[in-house]
Amino acid sequence: MIGSGYVGLVSGACFADFGHDVCCVDLDAGKIERLQAGIMPIYEPGLAELVTNNARAGRLTFTTDLKAGVANADAVFIAVGTPSRRGDGHADLSYVYAAARDIAAACSGDTVVVTKSTVPVGTGDEVERICREANPNARFAVVSNPEFLREGAAIRDFKFPDRIVVGTDDPRARDVLTEIYRPLFINSSPLMFTGRRTAELIKYAANAFLATKITFINEIADLCEAVGANVQDVARGIGSDNRIGSKFLHAGPGYGGSCFPKDTLALIKTAQDFGTPIRIVETVAAVNDTRKRAMAKKVVAACDGSVRGKTVAMLGLTFKPNTDDMRDSPAIAVVQALQDGGAKIRAYDPEGVEQAKLVLSDVDYATDAYSCVAGADVTVLMTEWEAFRGLDLDRIGKSMARPVIVDLRNVYRPDEMARRGIAYTSVGR
Repeated sequence: MIGSGYVGLVSGACFADFGHDVCCVDLDAGKIERLQAGIMPIYEPGLAELVTNNARAGRLTFTTDLKAGVANADAVFIAVGTPSRRGDGHADLSYVYAAARDIAAACSGDTVVVTKSTVPVGTGDEVERICREANPNARFAVVSNPEFLREGAAIRDFKFPDRIVVGTDDPRARDVLTEIYRPLFINSSPLMFTGRRTAELIKYAANAFLATKITFINEIADLCEAVGANVQDVARGIGSDNRIGSKFLHAGPGYGGSCFPKDTLALIKTAQDFGTPIRIVETVAAVNDTRKRAMAKKVVAACDGSVRGKTVAMLGLTFKPNTDDMRDSPAIAVVQALQDGGAKIRAYDPEGVEQAKLVLSDVDYATDAYSCVAGADVTVLMTEWEAFRGLDLDRIGKSMARPVIVDLRNVYRPDEMARRGIAYTSVGR
């Protein structure tokens, strides 16, 4: 497994748990040393135990030596980062191509190279060309096997997948991937074989569609506020139609994280390059960008039109619960907009504080929810961590300078806030 970040580490640990021998390779010597000591580079529920148990059993190892790592491997997975490239928004494939060159140089004989990183259509073709150019004497089959892991539920998603997409026309590669995923067949997991370019596009199309559902219900939420309707009831009403489905119809501050922002942008750029622009996805990305700062305006409105000199308590910073990931979190734009308006920010997140410190400045960090809200002029519920779902609202209302709560995740009901005399603002209700 080349790359021991989120995808590589989770995938490698799960493969090892299936009984396979897995070696995770990473250029970051410090990360490898920490992993060998059982220290996880990310927060993901259940991951530390999974890694520790399989490392102890000898099925999961870590190294910086790529040549040793890929020696005698039946398959080599590329699971390196593909961030948005500065300037044009295209996926930066430099890490993928570098990994391909290193793999090719280290291999002999028949090798199945599996791209698990999220990559634009046609990347597998270039990976294959690089491998053959770097080592003409070896035989390579390059496969696309995109990941569909939700942060916070990645282990379950890997072990109980909706589908396993494998893009290859090579019979031997097909046999190798079938054997690798065979432990999942008892769960009736659908192993779906397609062409390589089709597999690459499936990943982007899936994320773009989910991002569209999120953005759609967010705009419906704005309409609900204007006409006096309830977006949660609207979502329930349309989500009960099995042609639509109920998932990803939760109104909020917009999507963030490591996938949706960069994948929608990469799909937009790819479509433009091929002369087939996807206007829906272009609009989704634009609407989502503006929505984040629009949420800050909700907070300002709840504070009688100004946050200058006021203390804003922010409960939650990560883009979703059960992760420490701050990448493109809506909280970043909301905090910065409120700071631009003269607010003082105090924040608490169960797992994301250390990552938040890398992207947010001039923020006071609290050690728990109640110390965060004490003396605040307004409390903003930003991330729907379970720890925030059962707060003592009476205690919070009494400890604040003013009992004002802006719930950007619709965790609480307006009537229970009203009974406690708390001025309450939510989304689309």
